[in-house]
Amino acid sequence: MRAVIKRILSPFLKKASAVYLAQPRKYAYKNLSVVVAPSVFPPFITISTKLLLEFIETLPLQNKTLLELGCGCGIISVLAAQKGANVTATDINDVALTALEKNATDNQVSIDIIKSDLFEKLHEKTFDYIIINPPYYPKRPNSVAENAWFCGENFEYFEALFAQLVDFLIAENKTYMILSEDCELETIKKIGLKNQIHFNLVLEKKVALESNYIFELKL
Repeated sequence: MRAVIKRILSPFLKKASAVYLAQPRKYAYKNLSVVVAPSVFPPFITISTKLLLEFIETLPLQNKTLLELGCGCGIISVLAAQKGANVTATDINDVALTALEKNATDNQVSIDIIKSDLFEKLHEKTFDYIIINPPYYPKRPNSVAENAWFCGENFEYFEALFAQLVDFLIAENKTYMILSEDCELETIKKIGLKNQIHFNLVLEKKVALESNYIFELKL
């Protein structure tokens, strides 16, 4: 039934969201506020960002190194930096990175902001925490903005991600990924297993009839 309802509503929601997101919008969490620029993943129309923010608040981040891979508006990076982490935020969207520079300044935190396709520019770095809120709909993205939603017809994003991630997974660090029941979860897990990456469920939460999962990724 959920799938039928989503198919009926999808054309209307897509048009409405395109109009709404044609100009910068604010997104707030507790005492934090960031500007979400056009073409950047809009955290206010999904629950994943809020769930990650709530989860990250529970982590001991003081003086830890943290990577937000594919940061979008960067509010997760801002929160982590506010909690005392040494934060690196990456994205392939120049608009997102430029906006994050201002969002970091406005929230009085320091973040190392890097344009990087996955781990392309991070080979000399190590992290205590890696946070990933990935695109997971199986469709070819036709723009930088669509990269935030679509992982490729054959899950190319996950094929590349997991092949690179194995070099950054060590016993001493923690890597967390959030996924939804709306994604092809078993397909994504199988791609992970091809690279000896296992999914350990650490949090499951249902919001508005949709289950969301935070997994720790381990070798």
